[in-house]
Amino acid sequence: MSTKNSIHKLTIRGFKSIKHLDEFYLDQLNILIGANGAGKSNFVSYFRMLNEMVESRLQSWTRNQGSADRIVSFGIKETDKVESFVEFGLNGYKFALEPTVDGGFSFYEEKLFFDGPYYGKKWIPLGSGHTEAKLKETFKTAKPGGVADYCYNSIANWKVFHFHDTSDTAGVKRLGSLHDNEYLRPDASNLAAFLYRLSGEYEDVYKQIQKTICLAIPFFDDFVLKPQKLPSEEEQIRLLWRQKDSDYSLWPSQLSDGSIRFICLVTALLQPNPPSTIIIDEPELGLHPYAITLLGSLLRSASNRMQVIISTQSVPLVNEFSIADLIIVEREQGGTVFKRFDEEDFKTWLEDYSVGELWEKNILGGRPTK
Repeated sequence: MSTKNSIHKLTIRGFKSIKHLDEFYLDQLNILIGANGAGKSNFVSYFRMLNEMVESRLQSWTRNQGSADRIVSFGIKETDKVESFVEFGLNGYKFALEPTVDGGFSFYEEKLFFDGPYYGKKWIPLGSGHTEAKLKETFKTAKPGGVADYCYNSIANWKVFHFHDTSDTAGVKRLGSLHDNEYLRPDASNLAAFLYRLSGEYEDVYKQIQKTICLAIPFFDDFVLKPQKLPSEEEQIRLLWRQKDSDYSLWPSQLSDGSIRFICLVTALLQPNPPSTIIIDEPELGLHPYAITLLGSLLRSASNRMQVIISTQSVPLVNEFSIADLIIVEREQGGTVFKRFDEEDFKTWLEDYSVGELWEKNILGGRPTK
């Protein structure tokens, strides 16, 4: 039995612009749409925080944000705690964080939850007053298949991908260690090493990635993945490629920014042994309209193997989904609110308009308002 589970329901209170989000249902495919500043990126940031928190890096993450005062909703004078409850079916993880005088956080509470068929609801307290999560150490000493196993593995297995940096110094364009290939890193800085491993261990997946890339980049033929051995005996690798009807190796800088981002997205969405949940902020950035159509198909297909959460500003990408897939993000009374709609309520509208057009016309909401 897998101990990696998708998120069933989510409660967030007091985190950045998200004042109150109570028992919000998440499906296998979740497309966040809304105006700039509505709070989509804050929702993505929550997953980054939890990912760091369960690996005992909460204080480091908080410092990088500036301080706890910048994380709690509208400052510590208005909000005294960040609270959350993540439910994975019968299992759950609950925590509350209090700001400290040095700008960090301490745990007001940390608990595990289990709603079993025989003994009913059960809370397992992990303590209070500590500054780093105890979930991981509890997982290490707990029995396999238990509540701590389910909760830790599900959260630790989330991947928040961000492929926006395609500058000359971006990790995806540089030499990297050949042995850094167990999983695709959030910024795809180890893409060459990861693809090299796939080409040897998962040849069918590698070929599927290659063929999908060719659909959006017709002149692309294949990657040229040749490890280089340094005097220290360490092996490194760079993401070289070749175009059709040529055997000349080209550098990643000879691909457009949009092409590199599409390659990263295809690899993330087709990877074997996928994460329990994948989160991507604005994956459409720099993509050609046809590539956006392909991306929509990839996201729908990926949601059959993993839970998918993305935020987008793209009308063409929204057109690739149903209203039931959408989460409308808006600001109300200063805070971020999240809404889902029943597609049946828009049946008449959908006879004449696409989902993206309904969003553009503000029928669904999620557009700038005065």
